[in-house]
Amino acid sequence: MNYTVTERFLKYVRIDTQSDPSSPTCPSTMKQKNLGNVLVAELLDMGVKDAHMDENGYVYGTIESNTTKQVPVICFCSHMDTSPDCSGFNVNPQINRNYDGKDIVLINDISQVIKVSEHPSLLKQIGNDIITTDGTTLLGADNKAGVAEIMDAAYQLINNPEIKHGTIKVLFTPDEEIGRGSDKADLVKVGAKFGYTIDGEELGHIENETFSADGLTINIHGVSTHPGFAKNKMESAIKIASEIVAALPTDEMSPESTEKKQPFVHPVSISGAVEEASIKFIIRAFDEETLKKQEDFLKQLTELILKSYPHSTYDFIVTNQYRNMKDVLDKTPEVVEYAMEAVRRAGVEPVLSSIRGGTDGSRFSFMGLPCPNIFAGEHAFHSKHEWISIQDMYRVVDTIVNLTKVWEERS
Repeated sequence: MNYTVTERFLKYVRIDTQSDPSSPTCPSTMKQKNLGNVLVAELLDMGVKDAHMDENGYVYGTIESNTTKQVPVICFCSHMDTSPDCSGFNVNPQINRNYDGKDIVLINDISQVIKVSEHPSLLKQIGNDIITTDGTTLLGADNKAGVAEIMDAAYQLINNPEIKHGTIKVLFTPDEEIGRGSDKADLVKVGAKFGYTIDGEELGHIENETFSADGLTINIHGVSTHPGFAKNKMESAIKIASEIVAALPTDEMSPESTEKKQPFVHPVSISGAVEEASIKFIIRAFDEETLKKQEDFLKQLTELILKSYPHSTYDFIVTNQYRNMKDVLDKTPEVVEYAMEAVRRAGVEPVLSSIRGGTDGSRFSFMGLPCPNIFAGEHAFHSKHEWISIQDMYRVVDTIVNLTKVWEERS
């Protein structure tokens, strides 16, 4: 196969598409449309006649069926934005050819070292070609690897008509990193029965389960007065909020102390003044009962601390973010089974796993598009240590192409 994924990936990561959670617009940053425009132009050049980007920054396209069989329409989706957690401006990707199994020192900041001891998956990449940052930004493999892989798979399908497949939809979304990737996606326009996000990590992994997720805000209403005359009067909302955060357990129930299927409560921001202060949390668990227990814990903790502040009050606001997609996927098991077969045909042993996070597929699944997540090969995302293997990207392209073939064969 004449892969184009590496060239596409190196081109895409140089386009700054960082999303912004404080922005009310969609997309949250207009620069995401710069990548969208590139993708539309490339799809049109391939022959995807209906490729376009809508006003909200979503890119759509259709690869027409070339079989006489009635095959369910399937969609492949990745997100164009990169995380706000680390700079995505002026990304300068580096290719480490024929990787030797040693720590990788990043060239423009030698204090940044991708250590094998911290990234043991590197030991599976000896002899492969590793793409990294230069140490000053993130790389953007999350999720421009998925974008490049879908684009290359589209190129392969269009240029190899002997590969029989049904109608294939491609969808590229903005703002996934800030939890809004599915907000304005037009699934009626997509018209697919099943979908796959290409946004996973380790080679061969297919994720059919995600966290269930809520956002939670605690607004503290304190008592402000002149600090020179504040004795027995002032009740500082800043101090109350700080006490709540300080009382959170550190040996359990936090992201830094949990793994696998353990839930967590995570304060992501704190702001305010003496009279009013606010703490924003993300709450994660694999089932809704545990999710509710985590939220009840926070409410009880807040009430306990406020007992020492009799004139202060609080608001407790819970916002549904997404739910565990396994509840939906278990009703259509062939969606995951066909993906596992496609991975095998790519020469990789499939691994079914859970993701300690969410993807656009989490929301899509509950919007009527069952949508597991397939590995994209990205590692150490949201950081300057982000890396990906060119050979892993090849296997993803193979998996996508194989998946279209499996659906056609079994229809």
